[in-house]
Amino acid sequence: MLKVIFYLKSGKFNKKGESPIYARISFKKQSITLATGKSILKDRWQFTDNLRCVLKLEKEKVIKSTMDIFLLNLEKKFNHLLKIDPEFSLQLLKNEFKGKSTTKANDISIVEIMERHNEFFQRKVDAGERSIASHQKYERAKDLLVSFMTKQYGMTDMSLNDVTNSYVYNLESFLKYDSHFKGKIGIQNNSVVKYIRMYKTACKYSVRMGLIDKDPFSVYDGKIYVTDAIFLTQEELDRIESKNFSIKRLELVKDVFLFSCYTGYAPVDAANLTSNNISEDSYGNLWIITYRAKTAIRANVPVLPPTQTIINKYRNLQIGLIPQISNQKMNAYLKEIADLCGIDKHLTWYVARHTFATTVTLGNGVRIENVSAMMGHTNIKQTQHYAKVLDVNVMEDMSKLKQKYS
Repeated sequence: MLKVIFYLKSGKFNKKGESPIYARISFKKQSITLATGKSILKDRWQFTDNLRCVLKLEKEKVIKSTMDIFLLNLEKKFNHLLKIDPEFSLQLLKNEFKGKSTTKANDISIVEIMERHNEFFQRKVDAGERSIASHQKYERAKDLLVSFMTKQYGMTDMSLNDVTNSYVYNLESFLKYDSHFKGKIGIQNNSVVKYIRMYKTACKYSVRMGLIDKDPFSVYDGKIYVTDAIFLTQEELDRIESKNFSIKRLELVKDVFLFSCYTGYAPVDAANLTSNNISEDSYGNLWIITYRAKTAIRANVPVLPPTQTIINKYRNLQIGLIPQISNQKMNAYLKEIADLCGIDKHLTWYVARHTFATTVTLGNGVRIENVSAMMGHTNIKQTQHYAKVLDVNVMEDMSKLKQKYS
């Protein structure tokens, strides 16, 4: 937590030979100094053990009282900022304590805030902490801001001071009904909420850096609508698995799709796997061990027999554990596979992930805590979105109750 040490500023004296008292403030790996506005003779400071002893001189009692009030006010301001953002900059605390606003509305614009954040995010990507795809989404969010301001205000950038409540909700309306991307007009609600959360994240980063003192997007209260995840039943999964395709590209996509169904790996994670990610435990069981790119969480997934079959099939690959293919081609070819297998569902990469969470794991009695760990989720709520409760699980539990009452 906050650490404050009072000390004398060496080399500085007033006309009475007194040295000014400063406070060194530390929090996590940050450190700043603040002047208390009080001074004292060096020998009296040492004699009173930095004013910690019982004081007899009235002047020293006043100084001690002033320092106590200084510390109390500092802690109040610190706790207030901590509630807003646990990662705030101590420079912000210093400016707030001295009554100086850190908002530089005329000096920094909303696009500049996005650019600074995205540069910081790029460093995380370079370090392997976040995915390239996530960075691309933030860049897309910045481009949407520029498109919005061009249409709404006839300019490509604006001072942060002009990002008002009406700006935020006009932006939401633009994203939902007027934005253009890949020939489509408008963005669905959940994606709009995620974009505005990105603007919030960028502004909070600027707060931590001491560039601004508040997030103008904090007024936004849009909600993500939770929809049922599409997944394959075991019968549909078997239908795809038993189907042999004469067209090589379809056979390849089938294998990559099934690999995701039996491991739960998202596209960016599956594409980065190599033989180095395979590990054998003391019982001879094989595991895929890696960190999920989105959450940077370690996720260990046992190698099931269907997974091993696919790995063996592509063992001679020079790069990667399984073939690599772009999301766009993958989803396009999956549509063909669905048609040829008689499956009336819109197949995508994420249908495979949902299938792993439901049919492959929960449907076979795997506990949701273990499913959450294998999927690299940060909490159970994320897993509950993917893991639709299956009727077979409900019936198994209720059958025990039926026996009791029969």
